[in-house]
Amino acid sequence: MMANHSRRTGQAWAIAGGLVLVIGIVALIVGNLLSTPPSQAPTSTPTPGTTPSTSTPPTDGLVVDESVAERGWVPEPVTTDAETYVRAALTAAGTFDTTLSSYEEWIAYLGTWFTPDTRYTTEEDRQAELDAAKLEMRQGVVLPEIEWDSLANENGRVTAVTEGDVVPAPVPQDASGDMTIGTADVTLTFTRADNAGNETSYDETARVSVQVLCGPESIPVPDSPQQPGDCKIVRFFTETVEP
Repeated sequence: MMANHSRRTGQAWAIAGGLVLVIGIVALIVGNLLSTPPSQAPTSTPTPGTTPSTSTPPTDGLVVDESVAERGWVPEPVTTDAETYVRAALTAAGTFDTTLSSYEEWIAYLGTWFTPDTRYTTEEDRQAELDAAKLEMRQGVVLPEIEWDSLANENGRVTAVTEGDVVPAPVPQDASGDMTIGTADVTLTFTRADNAGNETSYDETARVSVQVLCGPESIPVPDSPQQPGDCKIVRFFTETVEP
């Protein structure tokens, strides 16, 4: 999957046939960043295997902080169901309102969805990979700040919807069985307003992959309904990962 402290390269949310889409700009920006191919695995020794956790049904409507919807963001669900969480994570990475928050606030909020990759054995390695995963999201997956500013000049917003089936794929060297990679189609609706306040909207689509951890080593948001074992994001991928 990933090499420890490895350099990452790739394009944002690729579509088969070579067309690469970055959320919110689709083919307007081609971004290069430091990345590793999804097929590589950690060089650190994986943590010894544990019994895979049993997935329980999600708690209907329970979220970490429902008030974030007032800022144009998607509330993070509190759930042990990987598919439910994958859908929410993919939706959150493409949903925002430039009139209700700043770019840095949105990026910081998405960062609260993450948890360290438990295949790395030391705290230093886990923190390094967590930082790299957040940087990868910012530089190669979500809307770049320059495009946010352009959209903000037109009081713009984007709403994402995860559609169709979530296709699961195993995570290499995950002895615990608590991690999974989910891939699904996402429809992004862009809305802009002219100087007279007249709005126009259009849709774009992307196919996106995200790795999540739904096991006892996930780290919940402090002072929230989340508990260890609830699902969290480990990494977004700049290219789709299909089984």
